[in-house]
Amino acid sequence: MLIIHVYAINININIKLTFTPHESVPAGKEYMLPEGYEKFWEEVMNTIMEGVVVIDPRGIILSANQAMEEITGYGQQELIGKPCALIKSDACFDALKPGKHCELFNNGSIRHCRCSLARKDGSLAHVVKNAALLKDHGGQVLGGIETFTDISEMMAKERVITRLRRELSLEDGFQGILGKSPVMLQLFSLISSAAASEAPVIIYGESGTGKELVAGAIHRLSPRGQGPFIKVNSAALNEALLESELFGHVRGAFTGADRTRLGRFEAAHQGDIFLDEVGDLPLSTQAKLLRVLQEKVIEKVGDHRPIAVDVRVISATNQDLPRLMAAGLFREDLYYRINVIPIHLPPLRERREDIPLLVDAFIERAYLKNRKPITGISKDALDILLEHTWPGNVRELINTVEYAFVLCQEGAIRPEHLPRQLHRKIPEPAPANARTAAPSGTDHQEVIVEAIRKAGGKKGEAARLLGVSRVTLWKWLKNLNLEVDEILSSS
Repeated sequence: MLIIHVYAINININIKLTFTPHESVPAGKEYMLPEGYEKFWEEVMNTIMEGVVVIDPRGIILSANQAMEEITGYGQQELIGKPCALIKSDACFDALKPGKHCELFNNGSIRHCRCSLARKDGSLAHVVKNAALLKDHGGQVLGGIETFTDISEMMAKERVITRLRRELSLEDGFQGILGKSPVMLQLFSLISSAAASEAPVIIYGESGTGKELVAGAIHRLSPRGQGPFIKVNSAALNEALLESELFGHVRGAFTGADRTRLGRFEAAHQGDIFLDEVGDLPLSTQAKLLRVLQEKVIEKVGDHRPIAVDVRVISATNQDLPRLMAAGLFREDLYYRINVIPIHLPPLRERREDIPLLVDAFIERAYLKNRKPITGISKDALDILLEHTWPGNVRELINTVEYAFVLCQEGAIRPEHLPRQLHRKIPEPAPANARTAAPSGTDHQEVIVEAIRKAGGKKGEAARLLGVSRVTLWKWLKNLNLEVDEILSSS
């Protein structure tokens, strides 16, 4: 058995080893480490990933390794010879008080103590502290040794989990959908009722109101929650690709079809399929979708053999389907098939009392990603957000907070950190039944032009900034006789 005694002499550490009886070492024989082993001991200490500090009975730091330098921000020369109170740990007593160097000398040891210590730059490091006393043969205390394991990264992850749990609770929202306004509480009740049914659900709402979040909540709360949840953006694909995506295709069905492909409906078997922007479906695809809803079967492109599927359809749109039906752009029979349980999401301008809650949540998320020392938002800046009409709804608010994080370096977000367009009054957006009509007035046209320029001419990105679909943006540009190339060339 090997016994190590550590003796503190000034600020040096001498190590003496005593061996139990062994054939090569006489009993009671003391064996001093050969010359050069002090350097070896120093390398061992600096290899340890945890911070290690050795103190004498007065609480003076005798030794500290490189890991301790990294945790505290102090160099070894700044630590050695100083009171251990320099390491400002909330698990220690004030070293300036006589007889109270730290908890170690009062209790004899510290085990798995989570605490925080102040770094040299004033920031906090979260650590797990362990400590033990060092004694001689007679039991006299010669000092102590403390180890510090940095768990700051783990604590940050715990904060993320705590925040997510809070968002999923009814305290601030429901299933990740934030809001405490009366209209949102009614929405949460309707989501729960819709989830318990097997009937098709359609979610109405302007772009950026969170239709996909609602669809996800319905799926998780439903009896199909353990099954797949497949998403399809109907406006993102052309007619030929959309049919193949929805129903799949067989090998050789068309040029480039070198293998049989599983469709989204087949992949969603015994689960839910979410058809976003269902109002943009081509009429031919609408007819095939109607058959799926009626007969519960699909046919792959290039094949006529029916495949049975057990899928509940959740659809969403930001368009006025009755108006599209009147224009011959949406099938009436399909409308009545998907419109069994309608859910209408309120735009952000109709639930302004939720804006402070949303802003706090988005600032917290941005902080966890960027680690900038931003503490919140000033009253003047929040007043601007409360007065804005939010044509892009919650998605626009998220973009606004992220923009403010770029400009704001520390402290509270102020008015000068907000996007320029928020500082001027923007007319109320058109009602839902006229969202695809071209906006009128100079201010609306300026907003569209500014979005096109900011997006570098990319219509999809410009539509996202405006909070509308690409189809709606295209119609606006057409009605206003605006060309993207002309807008970019005049900038």
